[in-house]
Amino acid sequence: MPMLGFGTYELDDYDECVESVTTAIETGYRHIDTAEGYDNESAVGDAIAESDVPRDDLFVATKVSPDDLDYDKVLTSAEESLERLGLDYIDLLYVHWPTGEYDAEETLEAFAELRDEGLIRKIGVSNFTVDLLSEAIEVAEEPIFANQVEMHPLLQQEELREFCDQDDIDVELVAYSPIARGDVADIPELRSVAEKHDASEAQISLAWCREKGVTAIPKATSSEHIQENWRSLGVELDDEDVAKIDSIDREERLIDPDRAPWNQ
Repeated sequence: MPMLGFGTYELDDYDECVESVTTAIETGYRHIDTAEGYDNESAVGDAIAESDVPRDDLFVATKVSPDDLDYDKVLTSAEESLERLGLDYIDLLYVHWPTGEYDAEETLEAFAELRDEGLIRKIGVSNFTVDLLSEAIEVAEEPIFANQVEMHPLLQQEELREFCDQDDIDVELVAYSPIARGDVADIPELRSVAEKHDASEAQISLAWCREKGVTAIPKATSSEHIQENWRSLGVELDDEDVAKIDSIDREERLIDPDRAPWNQ
């Protein structure tokens, strides 16, 4: 899984989504993230189909919505996502939220069947706490490959990172909203590091995620921001930079619905 991906949350205008994903692929992104609930899988699929990049060079992820998480609905949802995307397989399929019809054993059994059939390559979960992730790992018939969560310097997810760093746990973390929807531009510590590297605060935030071993999937619309985020791969932070960002003592969630497991 490429360490920098392209997120498509809120890219629900068809033409805008096709253009943005096309620009991302032309820029160099090979990891594209979408979801059943984003209502843009068809646009993402059309952008992929128009690309000259071979399918096997792309890593495509999508998610099953909470209302489609019972066994039969998971299978149907995945087939419908494949049809909208115009793909023969999905590289990574996520449980979008552990709410609605989610049942660890039943839901993940359906995901395992999809993997056995070759319709998906890897199983993921999203917005899972340590407890929910631990349960999923225990009951799943196939390995849990990734947990996608909100993560950025204002929400550093230390507990989850420490859990996933254990020797007997092999789960990748994927960060959505990794630049905190632009809020990182207002953080003095990030501004200081950005000035040192002649980079933007967004690029520093993405480089920090990479230093933590976390895959970031920033969403962007304009060609300028898509390319700016991509250039973060050229930013190398030193230990002092990382320590300065680690010292930010804030915990600010941008995605915090009442249904979220941490609110139960």
